[in-house]
Amino acid sequence: MASDGDRGSGSHLVCVTGGSGFIGSWLVRLLLDRGYTVNATVKNLEDEGETKHLQALDGADARLRLFQMDLLDPATARPAIEGARGVFHLASPVILHPTQDPEKELVEPAVKGTLGVLRAAKDCGVGRVVMVSSQTAMVPNPKWPSDKVIDEDSWADVELLKKLELWYSVSKTLAEKVAWDFAEKQGLQLAVLNPALVLSPTLTPSITGSLQVVLQIMRGQRFDMDHYFLGCVDVRDVAQSLVALYESPSAQGRHLCLESAERMVDFTNKLADLYPELPVQRVQEDKQEWVVREKEPSKKLIKLGVRFIPFDKIIMDTMDCFRSKGLI
Repeated sequence: MASDGDRGSGSHLVCVTGGSGFIGSWLVRLLLDRGYTVNATVKNLEDEGETKHLQALDGADARLRLFQMDLLDPATARPAIEGARGVFHLASPVILHPTQDPEKELVEPAVKGTLGVLRAAKDCGVGRVVMVSSQTAMVPNPKWPSDKVIDEDSWADVELLKKLELWYSVSKTLAEKVAWDFAEKQGLQLAVLNPALVLSPTLTPSITGSLQVVLQIMRGQRFDMDHYFLGCVDVRDVAQSLVALYESPSAQGRHLCLESAERMVDFTNKLADLYPELPVQRVQEDKQEWVVREKEPSKKLIKLGVRFIPFDKIIMDTMDCFRSKGLI
């Protein structure tokens, strides 16, 4: 892989934490396509499931370096960030099923990892950090007006999340809160993306997280997302949105990222209509009166030029991915 001196057009170095994941892989691909040089972190450099698909990307030989990072060890973030002009912080545990010790498995690595990355960014003189949070850091919010579309001013109620045992949501909410607190106190330039349920093809060998959820639904299982579902978004649009936030220094604050605001009843009905041959369970009782439907809720990103892939194509491309992996 290229040394610092021979990057040529890729002289703009950025770091992507969590580069081997569903979103991270697409982001690394897009950055390489745009001529960036990328330092990407993975959990285990010896695991081909994390590295092989990244090393196969166009431009990877010359402009991609992989680093091993442990979210619980802040010192491991520094080597990947050293010399970078920007950081995309994506690394955070994604565990959507019940765990024995959610504080240790989800919350601690999300929060400690975020602080470790931001401290390294600050110490290394990084100009801009773009962080992936989640729409689950916005809802449920019992104080939100019932007739208002959810937007960037909404924060999830952490105590309610804990009561509902939505520990992934707790981890994303607390990690984002500490990020804003750190950025404000340390004068670090930060922008945050809050994607909804992320779908479409994966570059990774296996499917995880949000794709696993939809696969369960397509196979006839019921996945309870009534407390936090707002809609979905294509992973390629998430990557485009992250680059748009990085390349637009005027972009400030949080950015809701989804194709349209809708309810679980809308989502499952559309899936059932598109694939009548599959045992999709339609939602029988709409418990999401709190979700105000909206065709273009991601107004801040649209102003930056992001154009969202429509729902039908998101789902068709997701299903093509499942079929190509022999899952459906």
